[in-house]
Amino acid sequence: MSLINESHDPSLKSWVAQANEPGSDFPIQNLPFAVFRRKGSDEAFRGGIAIGDQIVDLGAAAGSGVFSGEAASGATACGDASLNRLMAMGPSIWSALRLALSRALRTGAPEATILAGTLAPQAQAEYTVPARIGDYTDFYTSVHHATNIGKLFRPDNPLMPNYKWVPIGYHGRASSIGVSGQAFSRPIGQTLPPGATQPELGPCKRLDYELELGIFVGTGNESGMQVPITEAESHVFGLCLLNDWSARDIQAWEYQPLGPFLSKNFATTISPWIVTMDALAPYRVPFTRPESDPQPLPYLDSTQQREAGAIDVQLEVCIETEAMRAARTPGARLSLTSYRHAYWTIAQMVAHHTVNGCNLQPGDLLGTGTLSGPSLDQAGALIELTAGGKQLVDLPNGEQRTFLEDGDVVIMRGWCQKAGAARIGFGDCYARVLPAMC
Repeated sequence: MSLINESHDPSLKSWVAQANEPGSDFPIQNLPFAVFRRKGSDEAFRGGIAIGDQIVDLGAAAGSGVFSGEAASGATACGDASLNRLMAMGPSIWSALRLALSRALRTGAPEATILAGTLAPQAQAEYTVPARIGDYTDFYTSVHHATNIGKLFRPDNPLMPNYKWVPIGYHGRASSIGVSGQAFSRPIGQTLPPGATQPELGPCKRLDYELELGIFVGTGNESGMQVPITEAESHVFGLCLLNDWSARDIQAWEYQPLGPFLSKNFATTISPWIVTMDALAPYRVPFTRPESDPQPLPYLDSTQQREAGAIDVQLEVCIETEAMRAARTPGARLSLTSYRHAYWTIAQMVAHHTVNGCNLQPGDLLGTGTLSGPSLDQAGALIELTAGGKQLVDLPNGEQRTFLEDGDVVIMRGWCQKAGAARIGFGDCYARVLPAMC
């Protein structure tokens, strides 16, 4: 588990001026990673870190000679078109590179003159998925989401009997994961209309978002080797925002007996920036369970988890309709919640995923599942906010929604903030729904 060190000092300032502005997602205490190139260019994609409104081109920085030792090795790996090589290097390299960048980006740093030449404005950059994602597993870690969904279909027994014993997950589709800015066509599939005796093929009518965090695996494990919970986070490179788009009407018809298929595999959107576990260290909070609930089995429990296994990441979902864009009005907030409410932690997901000997690989992605909080205004999906489409959501401009319409843009944001620590953010994760291609 990452420790607090000099890089977290809230008094640190950067020679990149915008990083010092209140409310910046990317102060010097953050330094998240992405893969980028200049917008509209045919340049090769390469790794960079965010500082204020700029990107440090890490491949160029490595060639400048400002880094040494482990930090130099890590920076050199960032010259690749994905972060997989850096992810495979492990926590020692990741931490060394982050600390070296922190020192080089501080006000008065002698490296400022050299690194200034490696900066690229974020406004002039485009991004790609930051890693080659070999496999994608989506979990179901919010007991509030699971309960809300269960009440719609099993009001007398909303939670399945295994939920509080085992981190539930399913294997998703890696090829359709896209980066923020993604636009995708409304999915087509089989649905069973109310009162019908046979299904029909057509565009989804109940398109939804799911507010999640994505967890990028760093170092992998050999096939047959379990990752103990006390070592699980050393296999995690960092977190991003994740929108697991869901076609609820297709899902309702297809999910039994094997779970989601076409209702989930058409698109998943992630934010370009990966916030490292080191950067998140000041925002750890205890992992707790109600005393009346089953306590985790020993392989899912540890003193570290009890003391600081959860992370307080604030999460927001907004919607921007075509009418809002035409009127140049901002998107409307739909919900605000926190990752601290999750029933299962990052380490528990990794430990459970590997307890049977499953081999994770650098760049694999785990989703947390929809992160709903204990009250309805903290719901992470429209199916919860609208009670399965029975209640309309009123938007500030007079529009209403039960599910998403063509042209809607869903925007997700995340940040960490508390007294005695610098605010850090994840940037935006947004995507637009296009009409079905039929």
